[in-house]
Amino acid sequence: MKICIVTGGTGGHIYPALALAQALKDQDAKHELLFIGNEDRMEARMIPQAGYAFKGIQTKGIQGNILNKLYALYTLFFNRKSVRSIINSFKPELVIGFGGYVCVPVILEAKKFGIKTFLHEQNAIAGKANLFLAKHVDGIAASYEANLNQFPKGKTRLIGNPRTYVFKQKARANSLLNELGLDPNKPSVLFVMGSLGSASINAMMGSVLALLDKHHLQCIYVTGKQHYDTFIEEHDETAQIKIVPYIDQIQAMHEVSLMVTRGGATTAAEIMVSGCPSIIIPSPFVPNNHQYHNAKVLYDAGASILVEEKTCDAQQLSMLILDLVADTDRLTLMSEKAKTFGRPNAAEDFIAWIDEVMP
Repeated sequence: MKICIVTGGTGGHIYPALALAQALKDQDAKHELLFIGNEDRMEARMIPQAGYAFKGIQTKGIQGNILNKLYALYTLFFNRKSVRSIINSFKPELVIGFGGYVCVPVILEAKKFGIKTFLHEQNAIAGKANLFLAKHVDGIAASYEANLNQFPKGKTRLIGNPRTYVFKQKARANSLLNELGLDPNKPSVLFVMGSLGSASINAMMGSVLALLDKHHLQCIYVTGKQHYDTFIEEHDETAQIKIVPYIDQIQAMHEVSLMVTRGGATTAAEIMVSGCPSIIIPSPFVPNNHQYHNAKVLYDAGASILVEEKTCDAQQLSMLILDLVADTDRLTLMSEKAKTFGRPNAAEDFIAWIDEVMP
């Protein structure tokens, strides 16, 4: 089958799309896949590096002042010509959109061609593009129960995030803690603030790590590649404090006692399937406050601790971490609660639904 996957803008959209692509190819190596995304965003680099064909188009989010919004609308609909050319050339039998404004012209053009279309929603509060496109598609795969009330009921199913497919497939490697010179038998905390890191969190992390080091707690801080050089110049590693630009997050989540992280859709899905106890500090800089709402679902169930960045300081965060790590019963309960949300077969269930719909 020829399948076009539309995704881009952030890792939260891209990672589940890549995971579904992997599951599709594992199911049937004869599937032909083409990705469409923004020509100037991270997907233009990531998707070809993953080995998939990619076509870039120009789109902009509908935000900012009235002129910016008008320009964004003009760009979206102007690009339908280039999208039409891509569809005419590739001739997909199915188009799957993973959210973001890049999906709008592609889904609309696909419907004009009579092509079957699906959407995937990764966040607890649906994105504007997916809400706009909902009436035009054949099916909507939801990640949260709340999504079932945000989309048309007759075409929406609770599927989960396909990123869990990668989590399941990944073989356990040698201990990352050992590789970093840490003791796998001692409590450890992983700090990771998304693939790019966080300048605002970096500003207080030096104090947090210093306080935790005094209590002999093992910590791994992932700065993000763009912040690493600056941070490592200002803060020294110790026998218990390791500072890295990047880490294999999936592997690390299997080994640490606690994770302090943002509330992105991909990380939330990984917390749910792994059961890794977590403190979530949602980024206040994302559209529709998505990360807060993702974290709130886990917090309300007792599966995570939610700390808003505006009220977070080094002393408070350090004491919260120390209290949690010392309470192993609570960590176990948090893990069990998180796993109740996990949908480890999300990719397989999504593909099974596609097979139902496709002639």
